[in-house]
Amino acid sequence: MARVRTGVRAIGAVLAAVLGASLAGCSATGGKRAEEARRTAEAQGRAAVDTPRWTFAMVTHSGDGDTFWDIVQKGARQAAAKDNIHFLYAHSDEAQQQSQLVQTYIDQKVDGLIVTLAKPEAMKDVVAKATRAGIPVITVNSGSAESRAYGALTHIGQDETVAGEAVGDELDRRGRKKALCVLHEQGNVGHEQRCSGAAKTFGGDLRNLYVDGTNMPDVRAAIEAKLQTDPSIDAVVTLGAPFADAAVQAKRTAGSEAEIDTFDLNAKVAAGLKAGDLGFAVDQQPYLQGYEAVDLLWLYRYNADVLGGGRPVLTGPQIITGKDAAELQEYTQRGTR
Repeated sequence: MARVRTGVRAIGAVLAAVLGASLAGCSATGGKRAEEARRTAEAQGRAAVDTPRWTFAMVTHSGDGDTFWDIVQKGARQAAAKDNIHFLYAHSDEAQQQSQLVQTYIDQKVDGLIVTLAKPEAMKDVVAKATRAGIPVITVNSGSAESRAYGALTHIGQDETVAGEAVGDELDRRGRKKALCVLHEQGNVGHEQRCSGAAKTFGGDLRNLYVDGTNMPDVRAAIEAKLQTDPSIDAVVTLGAPFADAAVQAKRTAGSEAEIDTFDLNAKVAAGLKAGDLGFAVDQQPYLQGYEAVDLLWLYRYNADVLGGGRPVLTGPQIITGKDAAELQEYTQRGTR
């Protein structure tokens, strides 16, 4: 299996080339005027399109205070402002409650739905109700394997198994021999896929540690206890940015030499990478997940467009290391990476 590329510079160069080619197709004056018009409309809170004022709702499995979902929301809200969309958001880390929130939006007859499928079976029936009611659905972040079967137009996110495999490869590249994979939400299929993917490609020994992600002191204590009882653990992989800091604290208290690595990126993780407190992070670009979900629903309502050809639209994984952190710090500080 080919390794996931670790840098952001190559990706930036490709994007710059594409952007340069597109700008070359229009006059410098026309491009400048279009950009000025876009910025003026954005500053005044006006949409960039004249399509109807549709209402899109997003319901996720996020718990309270999860910074990852703040980034998803920021992307979704910025796309909604551009597309003249009234955007609604609700969340619950309880699967049954998440399903009920989706039902509420179905009853409100929203024009489009964006949902996560962290616990697919709990969401299956309500997603089917939405599609029967003529409400287009896009899934994001979790549930790529079930998305199409449940009737969603497409899925936007990363393949969690592939992301896990990239982590296993990276641990091998760093010479790690024994790793701990910290799962903070039991029953989340995406989390299980991440750890099993890592175990598949990692040449060393990887063990799962289940913790209660709603209780950060307990998370720290559980990781600390494992590091104290098993000094041979030389890597700890957390599955969300807020838990990386808990692992760093646990490592210090336990007097461990283990490297702390994590899924997801935010300002604190970027700072930790730059300082050397963290080894690497797996970025799935949550801003892009929110932004593209709204944009693709708008495209479907406006032009019956469906991106992906029935396959997931991947936003990751991208391995981020300390050398990349400075390049991304501006974006993490403004809350878009």
